[in-house]
This record gives sequence, C-alpha cells and structure tokens, in this order.
Amino acid sequence: MKGAQEVGFTIMFISLSLVAVFIPLLLMGGIVGRLFREFAITVTMTILVSAFVALTLSPMMCALFLRDEKQARHGRAYLAIERVFDKMLALYTRGLDFVLHHQRATLTVFLGTVAASAVLYVVIPKGFFPQQDTGVIVGLSDAPQDISFAKMFQLQRRLMDIVAQDPDVASWGASLGGNRPINNGFVMIGLKPRNERTASADQIINRLRPKLAQVQGGTMFLQAAQDLNVGGRLARTQYQYTLQDTDLVELNQWAPKLLAELKKLPQLRDVASDQQSDSTTLSLLIDRDQAERFGIQPSVIDSTLYDAFGQREVTQYFTQLNSYHVVLEVTPGLQADPNTLNRLYITSPLTGQQVPLSTFVHFDTQHVGYLSVNHQGQAALGDAVAAIQKTSANIHLPGTVTGSFQGTAQAFQSSLKSEPYLIVAALVVVYIILGMLYESYIHPLTILSTLPSAGVGALLMLAAFHFDLSVIALIGIILLIGIVKKNGIMIVDFALQAEREQHLSREQAIRQACLLRFRPIMMTTMAALLGALPMMLGHGTGSELRQPLGYTMVGGLVLSQALTLFTTPVVYLYLDRLNARLGRAAGAGEGKGEIAGPGNSAAAV
Repeated sequence: MKGAQEVGFTIMFISLSLVAVFIPLLLMGGIVGRLFREFAITVTMTILVSAFVALTLSPMMCALFLRDEKQARHGRAYLAIERVFDKMLALYTRGLDFVLHHQRATLTVFLGTVAASAVLYVVIPKGFFPQQDTGVIVGLSDAPQDISFAKMFQLQRRLMDIVAQDPDVASWGASLGGNRPINNGFVMIGLKPRNERTASADQIINRLRPKLAQVQGGTMFLQAAQDLNVGGRLARTQYQYTLQDTDLVELNQWAPKLLAELKKLPQLRDVASDQQSDSTTLSLLIDRDQAERFGIQPSVIDSTLYDAFGQREVTQYFTQLNSYHVVLEVTPGLQADPNTLNRLYITSPLTGQQVPLSTFVHFDTQHVGYLSVNHQGQAALGDAVAAIQKTSANIHLPGTVTGSFQGTAQAFQSSLKSEPYLIVAALVVVYIILGMLYESYIHPLTILSTLPSAGVGALLMLAAFHFDLSVIALIGIILLIGIVKKNGIMIVDFALQAEREQHLSREQAIRQACLLRFRPIMMTTMAALLGALPMMLGHGTGSELRQPLGYTMVGGLVLSQALTLFTTPVVYLYLDRLNARLGRAAGAGEGKGEIAGPGNSAAAV
C-alpha cells in the first residue's frame, strides 16, 4: 500500500501526459491524419487500460506474490543482476555529483542539444513512406505512339523474355489494351521469396534497366509494389507531376521543354511523360449540310468508323473447351492506310444507295495529347520535390501553365507542411496538461527538457543508417515525446515531494530523487528499448516500413537516457531558482502595494 501510495500520482501524471501527446493526432485530417488516428486511438486505449491495471490489479498481485526481502533467498542470476545495478548506481552517483558541481557546463550541453535537434530537423532528408520490398514489381511498357497492336505485342514479348531470364524472377504477367493507349502495356512480376534471392526489388530493377534499354523501339518502367499507395492511378513511375493549361497548343509547347530539363536532374530517374502528342492522328471534318442531303446523321458516321477500325466485338460463341470473340474490322493491312477512308460506304436511308464516305467527310492530321508528366525519385523525396520546383521556376513557364504534384508526392507535400505544427501542438498540449497537474508554469518545462536529446538521438540514428525523416519515423518521434518525458516526471515528482514532506533543500531533493528513481527509470527505458529492437532488426517482406520506427525509438531512447539523467536535475535547479526569484519579486510588489495603501488613505482623510 505504501508503494502504491508513493507512485500512484506519478503513474497518473505519466499516463495523462502520454494520452495528451496523441490528442493533436486525433484531430489531423488527410491521408497522414487517417494513419495517425488509428495509431493514436490504439496507443491511447492501451495506456488507459495499463494505468488502470497498474493502480488496481498490480498492488493486489504484489500483496499476494511478493515475499519479505529480509527472509528471501535469491539465485545467482538475481544476485549477478543486482551487482550490476549497484555498480551502475555507484557510477551514476559519481557522475551526478560531478554535474551538480558543474551546473553551468551541464546547462550548456543541454542548450547544445536543443540547437542540434533544430539543425538536424532542417538538414535531414525528408521522405513520405519508406521504400518496401514486397516481392512484387509492377510497371508499364512504352512504345512509339503510332505503333500497331501486332508490333506492340511483339515488342512486349521481347521485353518480357529479358525479364524472365533474371534469376530472381519467379513469375510474370503482361497485358495490352484495356483502358490504356495501344502503345502501353501493363506488367506484373513476382519475385522469389526474400531468402531465396540475392537482391532486393530495387536492385533487381536497377539490374534489369540496362538490359531492357537495349530493346529497340520500346522501354519499360518498373517500380516495386508498395503496401501503402496514395492515388489510384498507375503511372509509369511512382511519383507524378502534372501540367495543366487552358491552351492545348501552349501545353504541347512547354511540356516537352520541362521534360527535357527534368531529365538532366541528378535527383531523378526514369523521367517520362504520358503526353501523347508525337504521333500523327486523323481528324475527320464532317460536312453536315452534305450529309443531311443523304439523310445520314453524325452518329451513323461514328458507328461506321468504329466498325472499321475500333475492333467492335459483335458476338461470342462457346465450345466445350473455350469461348471465342467475333471482332468486326477491316483487313489489318488496310488499317494503317488513310486512303482506306475513301473505300468506306454508308447506306443512305433516303435513297437506299451506298454513298462513299469521302462525299461528306474530309480528313486531316494534327497532334493531340494528355496533360501529365511523371517522374521517379532517386534521392530523398523532399530533395526531388525541391529540384522539380526550382526547375519549373527556372524555365519561366507561362502564367497559364500550372504544375502540381499528384498522388504520393502531393500527399508528401501536405504532410511536410504539417509536421512542424504537429510536433509543436503535441508539446503545447503536454505542457498544458502538466501545468494543470503540477499547478505550475515552471515544472512542466523541466519535464519537457528531456525531449531535445531524444530528438537528437532519433535524427542521428536515421542519418547514420541512411533513412529519411518519413511519416513512419515521425510516428516514432511522437511516441518518444510520450515515453522520454516519464523520466522527468518521475524525478520532478519525487523531488517536489521530498521538498514538501522532508523539508530538504532543492539540491538535496533533486539528488535524492535521481538516485532513488534511477532503477525504475533504467528498467522502463530498457523495456521500451527491447520492445523497439524487433522493429529495428526485423527482416522479411515489408519490414522496410517498420524499420524507421524502430531506429527512431532506439536512437532516441539511448541518447536521452544517457543525457537526461544528468541534464534534468540541473535544469530543475535553474528553473526552481528562477521560480523563486519571480516569487520574491511578486511578493515585494504586493508588499509595496500594501504599504502604499494606508498611506494614501491617511492622506485622503
């Protein structure tokens, strides 16, 4: 009961402040907000249930199962662990006494970690989601825009023969047509299990790229399939940048210029455009007055052209083993000749006679195209986005031509803008909750002083192992805010209690709090650290999505544990002195007001 009474309020403070961290996450919108919301709800419910169990069930179980330490006998493992703890505590005691005698230098180290955390956040590469190896590669094959279906089929077959020869490819599938242009084909490649192949999905793509480039007349754009995708359109590459203009001629003039400049950027790879403006197209001009004399409507002309060139499916018949589609079209040899239009006839509903199509239809060629530009990043996504924006500005696009990112790149821009506000909102909410619990403006700052070192450790860990600051890593940083500050709560709560009940000085109280709370701080940190190690060291399909979370937590916990045990007591002493000075200044002001009051009253009499 005494132990539960001693740590009861500490558990409540830690739990409530942990929940407070996730309040801003619950209010976020967009794609990132939906991801954070599920995570925040899960962690919040876990914290509340854990706090309830710690305050109710745990004391009862301790009363039933714990033995009197004076009469208990322990094994060798327990005694060995205790000796390790005693040595660690003795070493920490000497270090704590040293920093308490060198408070100014220790405060300088703390301020250095604050500055380092800000600098690292600015310079570290930013990303959206980590690139995964799911064992599947998807892609699109591309050919000249005026290619025939038969030639495209042969080209697709040659490309897939190269893919099939790769030793890490287990299966593949390809298709032509559908909702895509005739010069595009869809590809899906299944890889062998990760433990049976020698390369990752990205390495296999890099290995296939020069081999596929040797095929004349076509290219293939490959990308590793991801578990988390933003945007429903499958493009040649993973990230898209779209140009729009009200003037099609102007768009066709500037889109190739921007495409050529983007291909020169070292941050990008597989830069391509799905603007179909290079092939010759046939524009039919209908003389409606002439067609009306024969009683022929434009819809009839359109239907006739589709019968000739559109591969209309007119029927389907079935056998015992298969089914067959009957397709209506002109002879394939005539489909590429514009003069075939002069050989088409339409029956006039007025005369019943067949009228040559050329009697009321004239044709000409011109260029038409779509309005999108796609690219795939080789460097960090944030660096690629900045390079594209700079290039668009340097070529001085007309004001009517507007460019915008789509899909994953667009969601990345949105998340990048909200990341600083999200972190600041979490800190503000935690400060308010702690201020309400401690009824103080100063002590919450002491607790929050444990966070900069965690940020430095997390960002250094990401940089050391070449990870971007992605959404997954940001989740780890938010989680660190909740975990790391429990060290400050445990120390500050006991120090305040020692000052009130034992009438110790602030130096004695904070020293005693650090030494008595050393064991629980180490144990809770080690529990969190060991829980993050599987995410950090795990391998297998899709493990790349979880690794940044593990690296962030491990780096933040290790460095914060090494620094906050020494910086927190020093920050506590400085802020407590500041609070005392402010209190004396406020008291002196009130005292002067009380003396002046009667004097003024007497003068009035």
